[in-house]
Amino acid sequence: MAKQNRSALGRGLDALITMDDVRTNGTSSISEIELSKINPNPDQPRSVFEQEALEELAASIKTHGIIQPITLREIALDKYQIISGERRYRASLMAGLTALPAYIKKASDENVMEMALIENIQREDLNSIEIALSFQNLIESYNLTQDMLSERVGKKRATISNFLRLLKLPAEIQLGLTGKTIDMGHAKVLLSLDDPTEQKRVYEQIISEGHSVRRTEEIVREIKEGGRKDDDKKETPKKTKPVTTSKTPEEYAMLQEHLTNFFNAKIGFSCDDKGKGKIIIPFDSDQDLERIMKLLDTLEK
Repeated sequence: MAKQNRSALGRGLDALITMDDVRTNGTSSISEIELSKINPNPDQPRSVFEQEALEELAASIKTHGIIQPITLREIALDKYQIISGERRYRASLMAGLTALPAYIKKASDENVMEMALIENIQREDLNSIEIALSFQNLIESYNLTQDMLSERVGKKRATISNFLRLLKLPAEIQLGLTGKTIDMGHAKVLLSLDDPTEQKRVYEQIISEGHSVRRTEEIVREIKEGGRKDDDKKETPKKTKPVTTSKTPEEYAMLQEHLTNFFNAKIGFSCDDKGKGKIIIPFDSDQDLERIMKLLDTLEK
């Protein structure tokens, strides 16, 4: 019975490569391959292999052996290249093994890159910059559009676009993503700033003060609003501000006092002569914000 088609990530690696001519030893589909005959994949998406984690894996391999075979393709007579499992290969070398179990499969250069990327994404082994560079490499090497790549790797086009945008960030910030000193959320906020100098300045604040993504959004919003105010002053220096009342009507004053008592916070209240205005509820911390949100929830009920 023919298998039903599923998305690339749903099918897994076997769906991207032919299953013909799989080398076997005896009745097994797994071969024991000498480590000296194996070469790493030069286009491996993963560029960072943590030494401590490798040492822990090597110790486990010494005790229990290789539990999950790696996947290889034959590139010459008795010469193989890793499709997936380079971390296990490196740890096996450290553990002193001379051979390890492997599946041998046929795959083109293009499919090897795709499979290595998909396997690492599925296992969440890659950092954001490694994923972005892999996407860019596939697009440039095989003349793919973002839509075509989306189909190939089973990721939404918007997701691919977001990763590629990370490569526009200054190198210092990209290193921060690689080292996981900031996360993807911080990076997306920084990308909303057009000036690389401003991006680096806010990045340094994130590192030195440990800002959350939410706080970073506030900082960036303040920068943008400040910039717009400066531009307005330059372009329309004679423009008058909307007329606002210095004193709120009595009923507004009573409402402001009521809200201040209700939220146990000094409520900001402003209103212009057309009846338009703002109510500002300040908070001192995340815990204080949660308290206010709970009070708002009670109002909805």
